Amino acid sequence: MSVLFPKVNKPREWDYRPIYFDEEKEARKDKKLARLHHGSFREEHEKNMTELRKQKASRLTFWIALLGLLLFAFYFLL
Repeated sequence: MSVLFPKVNKPREWDYRPIYFDEEKEARKDKKLARLHHGSFREEHEKNMTELRKQKASRLTFWIALLGLLLFAFYFLL
């Protein structure tokens, strides 16, 4: 850095590009999103979780019934 001529930084340039509203483009985008949107992720997740809960409940009842059957068989056969 020079003592007689110190370096002065230039100010930042402001590059502003205005965005204009294009009604046709927005309509196309909305149609595309409406076509792609079949349901939210949360709805899909909740539906899958209810199915999993039903499967777990049916497995649990199966194992309880099997255990009951085995206990009944051991009690009366032995």
